[in-house]
Amino acid sequence: MKIEKLQALRGPNIWSIRRKKLIQMRLNLEELEEYPTNKIPGFRERIERLMPSLYSHRCSEGHEGGFFERLEHGTWMGHVIEHIALEIQTLAGMDTGFGRTRETKTPGVYNVVFSYIEESAGVFAAEEAVKIAEALIEEKPYDLEACIQSLKEIREKVRLGPSTGSIVEEAVSRKIPWIRLGKNSLVQLGYGVNQHRFQATITGKTSSIAVDIACNKEITKKMLEDSAIPVPSGDIAVDQTDLRRIIDRIGFPVVLKPLSGNHGRGQSINVRDWDTAVEGLEHAQKVSHKVIVEKYITGFDFRILVINHKMVAAARRVPAHVVGDGEMNIEQLIARENEDPRRGYGHENVLTEILVDKDTSELLKKLGYTLDTIPQKGEVVYLKSTANLSTGGTSIDVTDMVHPENVTMCERISKIIGLDVCGIDIMAENLTQPLKESGGAILEVNAAPGFRMHLAPSEGLPRNVAAPVVDMLYPHGKPFTIPIIAVTGTNGKTTTTRLISHIVKNNGYRVGFTTSDGIYIQNTMLTKGDTTGPLSAEFILKDPTVEFAVLETARGGILRAGLGYGQCDIGVLTNIKEDHLGLNDIHNLKDLTRVKRVVLDSVKQDGWCVLNADDEYSMKILNTLDPKVAIFSMDEQNPHIRKFAKEGKTTCVYEEGFITIKKGDWKIRIAKVNNIPITMEGKARFMISNVLAASLATYLYGFAIEDIANSLRTFIPSAQLTPGRLNIFNFKNFKVMIDFAHNAAGYEAIEDFLANVDSPKKIGIISGVGDRRDEDIRECGKIAGRMFDHIIIRNEKHLRGRTEEEINGLVISGIHDSDKNPSFEIIPKETEALKHAMSLAEEGTFITALSDVISNAIELVQEYQHKEILEEGMQM
Repeated sequence: MKIEKLQALRGPNIWSIRRKKLIQMRLNLEELEEYPTNKIPGFRERIERLMPSLYSHRCSEGHEGGFFERLEHGTWMGHVIEHIALEIQTLAGMDTGFGRTRETKTPGVYNVVFSYIEESAGVFAAEEAVKIAEALIEEKPYDLEACIQSLKEIREKVRLGPSTGSIVEEAVSRKIPWIRLGKNSLVQLGYGVNQHRFQATITGKTSSIAVDIACNKEITKKMLEDSAIPVPSGDIAVDQTDLRRIIDRIGFPVVLKPLSGNHGRGQSINVRDWDTAVEGLEHAQKVSHKVIVEKYITGFDFRILVINHKMVAAARRVPAHVVGDGEMNIEQLIARENEDPRRGYGHENVLTEILVDKDTSELLKKLGYTLDTIPQKGEVVYLKSTANLSTGGTSIDVTDMVHPENVTMCERISKIIGLDVCGIDIMAENLTQPLKESGGAILEVNAAPGFRMHLAPSEGLPRNVAAPVVDMLYPHGKPFTIPIIAVTGTNGKTTTTRLISHIVKNNGYRVGFTTSDGIYIQNTMLTKGDTTGPLSAEFILKDPTVEFAVLETARGGILRAGLGYGQCDIGVLTNIKEDHLGLNDIHNLKDLTRVKRVVLDSVKQDGWCVLNADDEYSMKILNTLDPKVAIFSMDEQNPHIRKFAKEGKTTCVYEEGFITIKKGDWKIRIAKVNNIPITMEGKARFMISNVLAASLATYLYGFAIEDIANSLRTFIPSAQLTPGRLNIFNFKNFKVMIDFAHNAAGYEAIEDFLANVDSPKKIGIISGVGDRRDEDIRECGKIAGRMFDHIIIRNEKHLRGRTEEEINGLVISGIHDSDKNPSFEIIPKETEALKHAMSLAEEGTFITALSDVISNAIELVQEYQHKEILEEGMQM
């Protein structure tokens, strides 16, 4: 077997709109295509021995054991690998269960698709599942335990922490989109101007001064003390002289902790003699030169969580420990404790495995114990000096037991320090009494407090402490996204995107839009190139200045990684025509429709799908879409338009020279086509179709007819505003037009336009595109043969796996198939082809360059235009 391609889908995709995180593996079974599982002796028994948990997989049989039944009857190895990849992720603590395996049109080659929780783990699972299957086929041993451990380590390395993850999960439950910024825990909620960022439990609203105060234990303690909050007596030590002075004043027992430490690093608890105190000072100074020395307060370790200055949870924290039974030694007791199903590797479970480290050894040493010591029955042996869950500690929820006076005090502390998310550490016998009565004290105030102890306590009620964070960031009624109009189709996407963006901008929004030539905010290009994929969409949605997004969405990005957004308000489908067929398992227009409709299926339930009623394949999906649908047409008598009119639905048509919105039989005329520059006085019919799509989409969004009309009249086609879209340059004796047309439908649109151009000689500069089918390249040559008197064939910059001779041969074959017999020649370089075409120009010649490298062609023509102007000026 061979993995031919492996890619991670991160948004709505052709396999699923709802399941956004999928691995797609193109797998060539090679000789195994002839060997389904029932023809591999002993395969079912071997896989059952290695992975008995696969019994839970129901498969298409619909009941437990269904997958094993499929193996018995015979299924292909791609299907087996799908199930293995899912199961090893589940065994590693990433429970996921969606999968699809489909044969491609290439015999023996399958698309194996399965869901993942963490992308890196999903990719590893795909590769390892193939290795597992091969080991089972060849009857070789396989270390499944090592595989699962590797997956766990990958998961822990890349996953969001439990606190960050809980906030993301809460946001997702409210349909708030999110983007991970980088590889750490920095996350963006929402889009554009309505975004909020947070990292761990520090939000964009968290005061940096408050964080600095909380991180400086000396200042924190002083501020609390000055506000009559009970804190332990103590001071700062930098050497043994300071240490002696403080201990003489407050007496033993004491606690030593680094001034700038966290997570219990460098702490020494319940120190009762001078030598141990000196050791504690040295230990703490490994973390911070300044060390806090304060009176040890007896009692239990409590954590109060305050969010937006309201107490939301309280937990009693217990350090990792074991309880003796009089028979087992400490090492055995730890092993037994780690067998608790609630304990796991890293953050995978409610509790973390207890690991023996230096802290454990030192605590045991103080007791005169070793790992071989057998504690008495019922004796509690603490294994860590702090109660952090990450080191194996446990938590008990006590939220409902906190005395109202303590609640008020903690909420007051959050305001004194200034933290919007605040963790307060308290040492006290209980929280049911006010601290002043119980003798308790505030030990620390924490910025970025962990949520895990509250989300999943080992005892007591779990508390959804992520909800108040999201409530704080997005109070009721506050928007979390920005309007998104997505444009897809074969031809006209870029112009339609630019038209919509122009209308949106003229309505006072700061618009961000993506096109096949670059990413723009307002009319400023920020990134040049084909930017119609998910990363480009994300670029716009991450920008905090963008108020409205218009996203050109091409097939390549959808197939490669899915959409870069979860939902859009309006989805526009311009048309579905032959282009890029034969690539990535998209062989015909039905396949291409499946790709393009991903955009439409991602439209919000109360949004709109805008379809081209003149396009056959667009109309085939008309009645299969969930959101509301509106259609446009160049013909008011189009049967679909007439049907919509009878049903009182909204359409947009070209009638009697006008762009017109129809609601049932009522007409609202927007503008006369002759007054819309992009249509070239109505000669460019394909541009009229783009205007219809843009007008309908913006009308449905809610823009006024007058504002749409004004925007259409002020959208002037030019090399700057619409590069590569009917860019016409006037010379003294001839004209040059540059257009991006690169497929049969685009060529036909140019042919329709040129039929209205009066010229004694029409010269075309064309090329075949290497990643098209033979028949597509020939068809472009045939159309070119019909519309030009002389053709210059140039070469593409990227041949995409073909030779120049092969591509040019197909173009010439198409030219010969045309009704006319135009002359033609081959000039490989585009710049030389343009120069030669202009040298051939006679009075009234119209040169059309159908170029894939728009900027180069435009620069050359503009350079010649500038020279002509200079020469004319010198003659004057």
